[in-house]
Amino acid sequence: MSNTQIFFSTKSYLPLAKRIAAKCHSRIGDIESKSFSDGERYLRIQTQVRGCDAVLVGGTTDDTATLDLFDTACGLVSEGCRSLKIIVPFFGYSTMERAVRSGEVVTAKTRARILSAIPAAPYGNEVLMLDLHSEGIPFYFEGSVKTRHLYAKSLITAEAKRVGGKSFVLGAPDAGRAKWVESLANDLGVPAAFVYKRRATDGTVSLSGVNLPIKDTDVVIYDDMIRTGGSILQAAQAYRDAGAKRISLITTHGLFNGDAITKLKSSGLIASVSATDSHPLAEEVAKKDPNLTILSTADLFASALAKGEAFTEGAEHAHR
Repeated sequence: MSNTQIFFSTKSYLPLAKRIAAKCHSRIGDIESKSFSDGERYLRIQTQVRGCDAVLVGGTTDDTATLDLFDTACGLVSEGCRSLKIIVPFFGYSTMERAVRSGEVVTAKTRARILSAIPAAPYGNEVLMLDLHSEGIPFYFEGSVKTRHLYAKSLITAEAKRVGGKSFVLGAPDAGRAKWVESLANDLGVPAAFVYKRRATDGTVSLSGVNLPIKDTDVVIYDDMIRTGGSILQAAQAYRDAGAKRISLITTHGLFNGDAITKLKSSGLIASVSATDSHPLAEEVAKKDPNLTILSTADLFASALAKGEAFTEGAEHAHR
């Protein structure tokens, strides 16, 4: 990695930023941040970045975090960084990627527009995102900003092998995620399963069965995001009713809102839960519940940065 590369982070993503920076043999820059009594914030880039390649780690986990990411990125460009790469491990509002009813705001697009409005560094801005709920989100970004959609497939498949053992079925919580689960299952060389859902005239959803026989079989369920865990528990019950022997759960983005992890573990349906560190809440939950396994994305992001740097250096050489 370039010795002029400096990492910065929003507050909640500092642990992950440190892990990625360590993999890249880069240092963490200092940011002074505080809030005034009226809610306004003070932000100052304390590390000199002029002529350096800045990497900013932060997710759009809520509106405050989104503005923090935007303000910090703008500050880095204003201070003269040569290039800016923004690592967004969790892109919030990704489930609002399209309008279903008249008047609905496609919030995933408006968030992409916010990040697109960051001034361009001399050697460009790039946004790296992980396991997006919709493949179309990168196309919502505008202007000269580049985007990269990274996949945690290597982490997920390795964990599935660990928890599933020698023989298991990879399960999707519903038919909507079946295509991605089937891709993972093909890489693993195991069968893929999904749960049939039936929607009644009043709008309620019920589960009607599983698409293949799984009696006395271990099932590893994968879902890209878990919030409250309600739909996962429904799917797990369907797999258990179909005869599944042991059920494990893997997710990329573990939000585990409220008492989600407690509900999952106390249901008697889920033997183990694994999540990446893409959302800071997952690590907070893991501190209280050692049964939650956290998968580090640091190597994945460090590798992506290294590949991107090689491309940039080649372009600079050609430019000379």
